[in-house]
Amino acid sequence: MHAAGQPEPDLDGPTPDGAPRPQAILLTFFGSYLLGRDVQVATSSVIEVLDRVGVSEHATRSTLSRMARRDLLRRVRRGRQVYLGLTTRSQEILRDGETRVWHTGAVNEQWDGTWTLLGFSLPESWQRQRHELRSRLLWAGFGPLQNGLWISPSHADVAAVTEGLQAARHIRAFEARALAPTDLDGLLCDAWDLDAIAARYRGFVERWQEAGRRPPLPDRLAQHLALQTDWLQVIRQDPRLPARHLPRDWPAAHAQEVFRTFYSELDPEARTIAARILDLVPDLDAGPG
Repeated sequence: MHAAGQPEPDLDGPTPDGAPRPQAILLTFFGSYLLGRDVQVATSSVIEVLDRVGVSEHATRSTLSRMARRDLLRRVRRGRQVYLGLTTRSQEILRDGETRVWHTGAVNEQWDGTWTLLGFSLPESWQRQRHELRSRLLWAGFGPLQNGLWISPSHADVAAVTEGLQAARHIRAFEARALAPTDLDGLLCDAWDLDAIAARYRGFVERWQEAGRRPPLPDRLAQHLALQTDWLQVIRQDPRLPARHLPRDWPAAHAQEVFRTFYSELDPEARTIAARILDLVPDLDAGPG
């Protein structure tokens, strides 16, 4: 995660072959079963749950250790057992995911016509800084309009994107509205790979709409975690472009319906399984949530 609370795409985004990383699954788990409850969960319970979605004990333990070092988890020993609780930082990240899934949504019907423009000019020798800035911009939903000028169809939090960057002092940002003769439909095609974004939504539908094609997982709890992780990774890679400038067959609305329908089907039984197997204790040191 960035200092500003934005996920690092190399740690939280999918692997090159599209598979979710252990940290992404763990964040889904903590968001579903710890967020807002002021409880801690035993490490052994987390290992058992992650095993159900195909993550090895070694991968789970090493990922939990890394998350604790980066202030995403608090570890407390009680007798022989180690319990895990959320930090203020991880609660912020999980609430952002919750907002994206349940409140912001995948279809931007409410766009007010405002664009965030961000320009930069960096010294030629700053290859690492340029790469880091571009990675953050892509993760935040910006698209490259032309050399050194990036654009986002929203009131982007530029301060969060650039926090801690050496390149920040070389950045200029503005909010603006497009004027004629700008072709906004064409602009979207130039700045974003619409085919790739649409393909992620269609891939999600192919994986989850039909029972016979869903990932082979052992129970509703495992499906619940895998479904949410998959969906959050799809929508985090979508800059939420204004719907009125997208192709008529844009698949986001249908994919969102598939997600919410199957989630509603899974949720009761998944939570029943979780209540049975999770070793939870009150988090006496819980921060504000």
